[in-house]
Amino acid sequence: MKEKTKRLMWSALAVVGGNTLYALVVKLFLMPAGLITGGTTGLAMAMEHAFGISVPLFVLVFNVFMLAWGYRVLGKAFALTTVASTFLYPLALNLFDLLLGDLVLTQDLLLCTIFSGLGIGAALGIVIRSGASTGGMDIPPLVLYHWFRIPVSTSLYAFDFLILLLQMLFRPVENVLYGILLVLIYTVVLDRMLLMGQGRTEVKIVSGNAREIADAIMHQVDRGVTYLDGRGGYLGTDTEVVLSVISNRELAKVEKLVHGIDPTCFMVVSRVSEVRGRGFSLSKKYE
Repeated sequence: MKEKTKRLMWSALAVVGGNTLYALVVKLFLMPAGLITGGTTGLAMAMEHAFGISVPLFVLVFNVFMLAWGYRVLGKAFALTTVASTFLYPLALNLFDLLLGDLVLTQDLLLCTIFSGLGIGAALGIVIRSGASTGGMDIPPLVLYHWFRIPVSTSLYAFDFLILLLQMLFRPVENVLYGILLVLIYTVVLDRMLLMGQGRTEVKIVSGNAREIADAIMHQVDRGVTYLDGRGGYLGTDTEVVLSVISNRELAKVEKLVHGIDPTCFMVVSRVSEVRGRGFSLSKKYE
């Protein structure tokens, strides 16, 4: 129960922090530079130019409408993951608008593009990794998939393209080009954020001394091992494969141990982006 409460607290903090970071980046870099972007923010900037509706107000109204639509079509469980971002982002954006006023950190378009891309990508990554949804324009693609089985990625890119196209009508060509670069940057950063974790090293060892090697890893490196059944392709003989996940710093020690037992063993070393379980995301438990 204690572990569950702790996870919920971290998730809540991540949602608040991610939406706050998103709003701050939009206020300090995206809007002052007049860059184009996709999603609800891009649509809000287009509406502000066309009808004079403030960006925070449009985002709030649009997000609430999308939340209600998502709840009706996709159900209560989906709505619960979206409700926080529905209100947090526009409220944070309005708060920064009041606190920071017309503050401009830099007028350099390239700097604004880079920091907007880095900030938006990181903010979206934080929210999505917490298990929540950013709401807004994320919902129509999910509804279309629910109704017509149109792939989410296809409709998401289509909507973003239309929103970018809408902003191209009233932005200078230079801002449009930087805006396209911005979208590329935050897409790459978001992908990296979603794959980011406590990187570890996976080792697979094929040896006739598998039991001795496994015992050495367990007792001298204090890492767990798993035996996999294998069969040699050339001789067709059955063999045991030792699988273990270790920290990056422990690799040299493991290699020395393994080669000290069997210098001719076959050893595969791979990088893994994230590991969860006892000894990594959970504390070790000895029995």
